[in-house]
Amino acid sequence: MSLNARRELIQSIALRYHQASKADKKGILDELVAATGYHRKSATRLLNNPPAKPSPLSPRRRTRLYDDDVSIALVTLWEAADRICSKRLVPFLPELIEALERHGHLQLEESVRQRLCAISPATVDRVLHQVRYGSAAGGISTTRPGSLLKHQIPVRTFADWDDLKPGFFEADLVAHCGTVNAGSYLNTLTMTDIDTGWTECLALLVREQDIVVKAIDAARRLIPFPMLGLDTDNGKEFINYTLLEYCRRESITFTRSRPYKKNDQCHVEQKNGSIVRRVVGYDRFEGLAACRILSSLYQRLRLYVNFFQPSLKLIAKERFGSRVVKKYDQAQTPCQRVQASDAVEESVKSAMRHQYHGLDPVALLVEIEHLQDQLWQQVRLEMPQISKPESVQAIDVEQHNEAISILELRQFIEAAGGDGESLGRDHRKGRMYRRTKRPRVAHTWRTRKDPFETVWPELKQRLEERPEMTANVLFNTLQQRYPGQYADGQLRTLQRRVRAWRMERAAELFEP
Repeated sequence: MSLNARRELIQSIALRYHQASKADKKGILDELVAATGYHRKSATRLLNNPPAKPSPLSPRRRTRLYDDDVSIALVTLWEAADRICSKRLVPFLPELIEALERHGHLQLEESVRQRLCAISPATVDRVLHQVRYGSAAGGISTTRPGSLLKHQIPVRTFADWDDLKPGFFEADLVAHCGTVNAGSYLNTLTMTDIDTGWTECLALLVREQDIVVKAIDAARRLIPFPMLGLDTDNGKEFINYTLLEYCRRESITFTRSRPYKKNDQCHVEQKNGSIVRRVVGYDRFEGLAACRILSSLYQRLRLYVNFFQPSLKLIAKERFGSRVVKKYDQAQTPCQRVQASDAVEESVKSAMRHQYHGLDPVALLVEIEHLQDQLWQQVRLEMPQISKPESVQAIDVEQHNEAISILELRQFIEAAGGDGESLGRDHRKGRMYRRTKRPRVAHTWRTRKDPFETVWPELKQRLEERPEMTANVLFNTLQQRYPGQYADGQLRTLQRRVRAWRMERAAELFEP
């Protein structure tokens, strides 16, 4: 029985107790002792002098510790940290406050600063509850298998990352193709260090193995410590002789993940979502202009992410039946993890500290948002069209990007003497191939006259205007415009010319 209930009971029987006889008083007293547990003498005193009727208790109000000054400052800090979660934000608050005050974006009283430095992640979530927002939807996968060299590249799973020093990177490509994976579009090469979380993003004009190698070489010049290992998926842009020979020449350990096991590359997959998709989005981007803007965006983004974006690292995981308990370390930025590593030279750490003190996180965030506005003006809203060639007029396909690969394959079948309808059958059955010997020296001269020498300026102008056009579309246009001048067997020559032109334009972006 509560105190108020006991008081109400005494108030209700006190008058009856005073008017009762001695025998009745004994019975009333026995009932009160049994109901309340009071000692008999205490019950007698309370009945003779009943307490006053209790007044309704007013709610007890605690003094508000995190007032409006703290809330406003916390929102400013959260926005400057690009709205990261509270568990990543709280450990980084002292350094972030110092950086914003150093560049004049924030002026705090000492009491407000002390309360911000003592705030908990749960309180941050409560204070920021009204200003949070959700994330965007997912995209599509463009990974295609490259099976030629799998036996030469060892497999590395998520459980094999036991290298506790910086330099071992996971790499992946993010396609900016929108909803249709066809034609020519931009890609992003994302590289993440396993130990420190240091991340580099580079824009690729085309998805070619030579350009990927140039991008990796450019990323090595930006990374403040040597690259010791590289782990990729099984896409053909990674599993090829070009990248394999590059890693052997540069003494880089080259490994690959298991097919269809994204958890083997969990570190870089997480950065694909939290950095690339969150900043760039899921739209389609094409052409050199969009690639240059994306490269400028990544130049600012790498500084903001690596110096001002703390992240958590999983240090232990234990299963209890169906429940998994995970333990994380304290949130730190990649720069802080590099500074704490004994494997990085002191001269590199000193240069990073000097660079850090000259960076303004708010100014970087403003530049990133400005470049985002420029980039989103380059979004390709309409689907790239493909013209139907005369040689496949009998094929009834829609004129959109999904038909490009089908048209190319059917044209190849017709050029080989097929009927164009045996798409699902093995058209290579019975054909014999011979291995051509490699020349003793690099073959840099022409043995035949270039059939596209006179029309190449016209084709190059078309590629500048519409970079998503394929060599197949250009060749069909030439056949319609110059009847009888270009045979079907010359398509491969034009494809090589277009591929070389695209690689030349893409390589310009990685020149030091």
